[in-house]
Amino acid sequence: MRKILLIEDDVVLRENTSELLELSNYEVTSAANGKIGVQLAKKIVPDIIVCDIMMPELDGYGVLEALTNNEITQHIPFIFLSAKTERSDVRKGMDLGADDYITKPFNEDELISAIESRLAKAAILKDRREKIEVVKEEEEDIRSLNDLKNYFEDNGETFTFLKDASIYKEGNNSNYIYLINKGLIKCHKLDEQGKQLTTALYKEDDLFGYTSFSQNLAYQESATAIQKTELVGLSKKTLTGVLNKNHKVTLELIELLTEDLAVVKDQLLQMAYSSVSKKTAKTILMFAEKLNRKPEDHIKISRNDLASVAGIATETLIRTMSSFKKQGLIEIEGRTIKILDLEKLKDIS
Repeated sequence: MRKILLIEDDVVLRENTSELLELSNYEVTSAANGKIGVQLAKKIVPDIIVCDIMMPELDGYGVLEALTNNEITQHIPFIFLSAKTERSDVRKGMDLGADDYITKPFNEDELISAIESRLAKAAILKDRREKIEVVKEEEEDIRSLNDLKNYFEDNGETFTFLKDASIYKEGNNSNYIYLINKGLIKCHKLDEQGKQLTTALYKEDDLFGYTSFSQNLAYQESATAIQKTELVGLSKKTLTGVLNKNHKVTLELIELLTEDLAVVKDQLLQMAYSSVSKKTAKTILMFAEKLNRKPEDHIKISRNDLASVAGIATETLIRTMSSFKKQGLIEIEGRTIKILDLEKLKDIS
């Protein structure tokens, strides 16, 4: 049964109107003045309020203003009931946010029709508000890349790859986007002569494997584990659904893609114009960074991987590293490299 709060200071009119509404299957609570009416509205939270304007203690305008400013009562439909018929009074009530205005004397059909109409409208608006709140809550669930990575952890599938194992190959269906929990990944392509070029390096906490979020495109490059690696994979379909509902993190992901593109452009520029020494120095520093090593720490990496990232022949890389060793810039022992003079190496890079 729908609850109506009737606020009216005229005893006879209040009792007659209450009886009329009860006969129409409404549960009626009445108040003799505006002050009591505000208190009751906050307590019982009725489905609709019918309120006189001219009353002691607090007039109808004051009642409407008080309830509009309260989070609990601000969306309750509000109908003014008054003998005042001046246009300015009607306009004032509507400007304050009243849903309707009925003048005395009124008949039963007029009042019931107004109440039913406003209740129906209120139900529609409530549904809209609830849908908006659901969308907001979903959007607020994942607001940053860190939130997205936590979502990977909670909802993704875990994979473990040994050193040199293939994660995926160019041309495979791009079913997953990956988060690296542990390890180091290189993405690479082969030219027409079969020479490998490393296009990107990804370390712990990086995302990789994205091609298109809207089309079923194959992977445009291959991915291989440089070290024993643990990944969390999330299906592209699931991630696309998350991004559709969480616009803030979508923008952050776009920024990440933009940064990746900038790195690729820088790599192309380096390959085109940089000296062999500069390419080699920059690649050593890049691996040190990706492996989360301090300059004084050793890094263990294959010469082939270093050469493919630098975009030079392995033999050329080895000769250049030997030159760096003679200059006292690095120390080499087998596959292990230690940076001895970070500043000079940076100057070359």
